[in-house]
Amino acid sequence: MTEVTKNDFTEEGKVVRKIRSFVRREGRLTKGQEGAITECWSTMGIDFVEQMLDWSEVFGNNNPVVLEIGFGMGASLVEMAQKAPELNFLGIEVHRPGVGACLAAAKEAGVTNLRVMCHDAVEVFESMIPDSSVNTLQLFFPDPWHKARHHKRRIVKAEFAEMIRPKLNADGIFHMATDWENYAEHMIEVMNAAPGYENIATDGDYIPRPDERPLTKFEARGHRLGHGVWDIKFRRNV
Repeated sequence: MTEVTKNDFTEEGKVVRKIRSFVRREGRLTKGQEGAITECWSTMGIDFVEQMLDWSEVFGNNNPVVLEIGFGMGASLVEMAQKAPELNFLGIEVHRPGVGACLAAAKEAGVTNLRVMCHDAVEVFESMIPDSSVNTLQLFFPDPWHKARHHKRRIVKAEFAEMIRPKLNADGIFHMATDWENYAEHMIEVMNAAPGYENIATDGDYIPRPDERPLTKFEARGHRLGHGVWDIKFRRNV
C-alpha cells in the first residue's frame, strides 16, 4: 500500500502543507485487518499512481462504475457490491483500519466486483479517474465539521463539485447522505449553485433513502431516537 497522501514542495524544497477534508484518526490495526490487507491487497487493492485507471483492466469487464468516498469500515459498501454484481465498485478511504475491515468483509462475502484505495480522494480524482467514466459517486455521512469556523473543511464545496462533474458520465449521479441537517442544507446550497447539475428530487430538496443505500446500524439507532437523515441526488446534465 502507498502512503495516504503525497507532499508538494516549493522550488526551495520545502514541504507545502495541504488542507484536507478529513483528519487522520489512525487507530491500531487488528490482526484480522492487517491480515486482510496482506492477503487481499494484490487482488482488491489499488495503489496510488499518477496515471489514469482503465476500468476494463481493473475489473475485467465494462460494467458501470460506482465510486464511494469515505466508506468507513466498509460494511455498507460490501453489502452493495454483494447485492449488485452487475456493477463495479471502487471505495476510497484514508484510514487503514477501515480499509482492512472492508477487505476482510469482502473476502468473507466472496465479492469480486469491489476494489479499494487508501489515499486522499481529491488526489485520486485528479490523477486517476478518467473523464465521463463514473456512473454514480457516493458520499455517505462525511465529517460535518459542525463548528462554523470549520465549515471550510467540508468536502462538499464549489471546487469539489466542479472537480467531480467531468468524471461523471452523461446523466451520472452524485449521491450524498448526511445526518446533520445543517450540512444537508449546505450541500443543497453548493450543488444548486454548481453549474452542470440538476437535483433529481421531485418533492422538495431531498429524496427518500433509496433501496441501494443500506440502512446502517448507526442510522437505524438514530431513527429510533428521532434523528433525521437526508439523502440528496444530483444528476450531471452537461
